[in-house]
Amino acid sequence: MKVVLVSQYKEDIIPFLKECGVEITDKSPDAVIAYGGDGTFLLSEREFPGVPKFPLRDTRIAPLCPAHNMRNLIECFATGKLEKGELIKIDGFFRDKKITALNDIFLHSYNRNTAIRCSVWIDDELYLKEDANDAIGIATPHGSTAYFRSITNCIFSSGLGLAFSNSRDRTSHIVVPDCSVIRIKVRRGPVVVVYDNANDMDCLEAGEEISVSKSEESVVIYGLKDFMCRSCRALRHMQI
Repeated sequence: MKVVLVSQYKEDIIPFLKECGVEITDKSPDAVIAYGGDGTFLLSEREFPGVPKFPLRDTRIAPLCPAHNMRNLIECFATGKLEKGELIKIDGFFRDKKITALNDIFLHSYNRNTAIRCSVWIDDELYLKEDANDAIGIATPHGSTAYFRSITNCIFSSGLGLAFSNSRDRTSHIVVPDCSVIRIKVRRGPVVVVYDNANDMDCLEAGEEISVSKSEESVVIYGLKDFMCRSCRALRHMQI
């Protein structure tokens, strides 16, 4: 097994990898190990799209519960015993550009002292003529545990989620089938387009549109339930 290791603290995990016979490489890996938090996982997918991912919590800030000893997790990964799953991604299209996200794509106000105004279509049917809010976002099921959850106080397991932050008209969130195409037109701009935790951002002016739909790309992931373990998360929050 050959892996690329994405982490700020590679020295913490290298001894465990060597013990389990996992070879670290910088090209043609069988998988990518993202040792850190959610942001490291998202970064690893942007840098190595299409390569299977094995996310591991950084024990410096996120201690593992007794059921998730790091060496045991790596051994299970190396011997093929970790559960393997798949996560969908979404594409955003605007102008001549395409962005791809694992978690979410959001439109935020460029000027923090003004709201954004947008219209929304779902599969070319007008869903919302106009709404004023702080942000509009489309999330995947995996991304629903992040910013989407902080806005809506809920998560979902299938489909695409559409959320409105601080809606003037109290527009509620909606979850649509993942075959849907969500199109948003800016009525008052500029708005900033962001996705996952990527540093690059674009602005849309009034009259411009973005369409978001399920991507043909997906993410093969090992040990997601272990990475999302509630007991591990509880230990982390106790430390803060």
